[in-house]
Amino acid sequence: MTCTFIPPFLLERISSTESSRTLSIDASLRSARQGVTGTVPGTTSAAWEVHTAANGSILPGALVRTAGEPPVGDETVNQEADGIVGSLSLFHDLGRSSYDGKGAAVVSTVHYEENYDNAFWDGKQLVFGDGDGKIFGSFTKPIDVTGHEFTHAVTQFTANLTYSGQSGALNESISDCFGSCVKQRALGQTAAEADWLIGEGIFLPGVHGVALRSMKAPGTAYDDPQLGRDPQVGSMSAYVQTTEDNGGVHINSGIPNRAFYLAAVAIGGDTWSGAGRVWYAALTSGLSPSTDFAGFAAACVAAAGPDASAVRSAWEEVGVLGAAPAGGAAPGSVGAAPARLEVTRSGGFAGASTSGSVPLDTDDDRAIEARTLLAQIDLAAVATGTPQPDRYVYEFRTGEQVVQVQEIALTPELRRLADLALG
Repeated sequence: MTCTFIPPFLLERISSTESSRTLSIDASLRSARQGVTGTVPGTTSAAWEVHTAANGSILPGALVRTAGEPPVGDETVNQEADGIVGSLSLFHDLGRSSYDGKGAAVVSTVHYEENYDNAFWDGKQLVFGDGDGKIFGSFTKPIDVTGHEFTHAVTQFTANLTYSGQSGALNESISDCFGSCVKQRALGQTAAEADWLIGEGIFLPGVHGVALRSMKAPGTAYDDPQLGRDPQVGSMSAYVQTTEDNGGVHINSGIPNRAFYLAAVAIGGDTWSGAGRVWYAALTSGLSPSTDFAGFAAACVAAAGPDASAVRSAWEEVGVLGAAPAGGAAPGSVGAAPARLEVTRSGGFAGASTSGSVPLDTDDDRAIEARTLLAQIDLAAVATGTPQPDRYVYEFRTGEQVVQVQEIALTPELRRLADLALG
């Protein structure tokens, strides 16, 4: 199971021509992030390793730092080490030994590919890109990004929630919940003091946004000419029915995210010892992979003990308990001329989508190459792969023929087709 961070509705607004190899990070944001170093509380004996891919794609790459070793000269490596220690410590205090509950060593790779706008758990290890240097900075910078991806590993070894529809949105939300706990612990904040922002500081200067998501107020994290407006929803009345991003897992995760925020504030004190313990108990209560919002809400109420009333009220306020069926418009049909290849990439940590096309009835170089590749590919027989958290999903459309392929299942020919269409 692979879990990524950037959602498709952000990537929709980002042109690949805006990528840059050189990461430019504002000094004040860098300083703020460095302030987290060394403050992660708790203890853990689990082993961990940070590697570098050196802007290549071979995993895990060269070993740079391991548990017990001092900081190195690479700030990105040290940021990731802080994130791992903070994540291990959080779950240690919840009674869990590493992500698998058995003390597994944590392996992480930084500097993955060039200008890579994402972070993900690939089923075996954590992986982080440096960002494009214009919109996104390094994905190790906000400590909650590592907490988010680490929690995808925990979910894999507990409920193993299917990464699609409501169970997929729960998968994403649970990662945000415990990623926020990691951040709040590192900063020494209570539920009332926290800002409840996910990915704060990942946007570079000039972007009109405070973070990728707001658990307190879904849909308010950014409003930028390049990125558009944050489309997350915070109640079942606004639930989005879509085929993109594995059924809108990043957009609809705002609903359980807000329930967690409401429960945490109502319970009071430290989030990780209040709502965090309730959510962890629910996650490890024997859920099925297809658990929906209502099923998880019921598990939270059952695990809440004296806080059951506060937890139930939180789920009721977002319309999950005592709610009507999910609303929102069903996706409309998308027409496509037979003489055109259309490609949409969605998913990723930010849950954004980006689309592009190649006319197939012209004699320019792109059209000729696309026709040649399509002649070599039987789209009807393509292996589509299994949805994996926070990884991209690609939709290829030629006329009435449509196929969705997970990032991990892309062949070199399909990847080239995507590059031709997406720029």
